[in-house]
Order: sequence, then C-alpha cells, then structure tokens
Amino acid sequence: MTTQASAPPSTKSQALRSYDVADFPALTGLEEEWRFTPLKRLRGLTDGAQAATGTVRHEYADLPAGVTVGRIGRDDPRVGSVLTPVDRVSALAYGGAGEALLVEVAAEAVVDAPVSLRVVGDDAAGLAFGHTFVDVGRFAEVVLVLEHVGAATLADNVEVAVADGAKLTLVTVADWAADAVQAQHLKVRLGRDAKVSHIQVSLGGDLVRQYTTVEYTGRGGEAELYGVYFADGGQHLEHRQLVDHNVPDCRSHVGYRGALQGEQAHTVWVGDVLIRAEATGTDTYEINRNLLLSDGARADSVPNLEIETGEIAGAGHASATGRFDDEQLFYLMARGIPADEARRLVVRGFFAEVINKIPVESLRERLGDAIEARLSKAGA
Repeated sequence: MTTQASAPPSTKSQALRSYDVADFPALTGLEEEWRFTPLKRLRGLTDGAQAATGTVRHEYADLPAGVTVGRIGRDDPRVGSVLTPVDRVSALAYGGAGEALLVEVAAEAVVDAPVSLRVVGDDAAGLAFGHTFVDVGRFAEVVLVLEHVGAATLADNVEVAVADGAKLTLVTVADWAADAVQAQHLKVRLGRDAKVSHIQVSLGGDLVRQYTTVEYTGRGGEAELYGVYFADGGQHLEHRQLVDHNVPDCRSHVGYRGALQGEQAHTVWVGDVLIRAEATGTDTYEINRNLLLSDGARADSVPNLEIETGEIAGAGHASATGRFDDEQLFYLMARGIPADEARRLVVRGFFAEVINKIPVESLRERLGDAIEARLSKAGA
C-alpha cells in the first residue's frame, strides 16, 4: 500500500505516503522535514535496526456511558484507514506495533465527563512502538485527555476518526520524564459538519517530535489546533502540522505558543496549510508565538500557506519570536510587584489564552503549577 509521486514532490499533497518502511530512504538530517531534528537523539527510532524491547502501558479509570476502551489487532480494517505514514519513523511505528488501543465513542452519545487515558513508560532504554485509534461516532460529543508520562523511547501513531456532526475536544499532554524520547504522528479525519479542538501540551522529555495532520471528508468540517510548550535547558520540542483543505467550505485555526529558557533549549514549530483547488470557501489562519526567557535558547518558527484556488473566505499566517515586553514588566514593577513575580505573571498571561481552552479544571491548574515551578527554578 504505497502512494508515491513519479517526480520529486512540489507540494505537500504529492509527498510520499506508505505503510512500508522500505519505501522511505534512510534519513541523513539534510531532508527538509528533518533538518531541525537532532537525529542521533532519537536513539535508533529512525533506522529500525534495533529490536523493540521497550514497552508502554495504558491506564484509565472508570469510563462514562457511551465510551469503551479495548484492543484490536493489526488485521482490524480500522487500523491504517485514517493514517498513512508520511515519514520513516511513522512507518516503523506502524509496522512495529502488534496491536492498537481502541477508544470508541458511541453514535449520538453526549459524554458529560472527560475521558482520561495515560500512556506510561517504565524504561527509556528500549525502543517501543504504539498505535491508538480514536473512533467518535456520528453526532457524538466528548472530551478526551491523552497523557504521556514516565520514561520511554517511543514512536507511535494516533488515528482519530470524527464522524459526521460529531464534536471532539482532544487534549494531548507530553509530560515525560527528563530522559524520554517520543516521535508521534497524529492524524485527524473529519466528517461533514464535524469539529475537533485539539490542545497539545509539551513540557517533559529530552526530545519530543509531534506531527499532526488533518483532512476533511465533507463540507462544514472545522479544526482548531492549539499548542502550549515550554522547553528547558537542553530540551528539543518540535511541533509540525499539516492541515489539508481538500473539501469546500471548511475551516481551520492553528495557534501555538511556546516559552524557552536555559542553554540549548530548542523548539521547532512548522505549520503547513494546503488549500487545494477544489477547496473553495476555505477559511483558515495559523499563528505561532514564542517567548525567549534567557540567552542560549533558540526557537525556529516556519508558517507555510499553499493556495491552489482564489475562491476562499480567508487565509493568513503569522509568527513572532521575542523576549519579554519591557513595558509590561515596568508596568507591574511600578505597582510594587517584585521582578521575579512580574516575570511569572507575564508568562502565565502569555499561556493563559490557550490553557483556558482545556475544559478540565484540574488539568489547567496542574499545568499552570508546572509552568510556575519551571519559572521558579530559573529564578532560584
């Protein structure tokens, strides 16, 4: 099952997609999609030469009515029906995962409590591969929180099918131990008048690379992709999105915010939006903002917008990277607030717009406390 252009791809839509890792050449780091990623720190996730000796486990409490969680084999027709790997690591994960975790939300179920699942790693030494399939039925509504904690070297794929008229709020949290490595491809497929709000939070790990793609299958689809990330000294946090507008009259909004502190803290954000010729009436916007809190930190931000039709409702992108706003700090300090406290208030305010989109109060508070702890450590 391979899709490959006969000539080098000139657009994102022509890029190689295949379930077979052999179709993807070995990575050198010179490829456009990998030029920001320190490949050596992926610990063999790019070559597949090592056996998968690591494992991760899934934890969840009592499930609300309308939601079931189980496991399905590779031969289940849903596996691979939404996501086709677009890079070597994703293809390795697809072939290496012997089964998939299945999260099902029944059609027309309106789930009144958030559903929380934890992916827990116990050992960062061995490679691990994972696969998750989230199936949200027609006209269902649900909030799903997927947390990643512990130590692991993990490559995984997440397929998300949101049927016609359904609404999904998906919160993914990478709060790994300091030595963890993760490379993830998350693919969302939206039905007619379906909506997904994805809030992606990245705090922990040595290297975390997350690639999110969205496609539409019917008019009226809506995707909102938000992100919060905070890189400390030596961390590499990388976020990429591809929103493929291939259907008329759909909408997307991408908004990611990141902060960096410490020597060799590095973040990467690459936002690709493709509006195909047939996607008339598209309305899209993407923005990335980064706040540098110390010397020695680096943020790479690359927004891309590819438009193949002029008949759209709107399209735009923006990116900004800078240090503290001196006027904000001066305003707070002039009112008797100490410099360190003023600094923390500015950072919390910078993140507040995105964090407040998480519809789980306890999680919002925990993330706010985690950010506070990092800022306090830097000021110690």
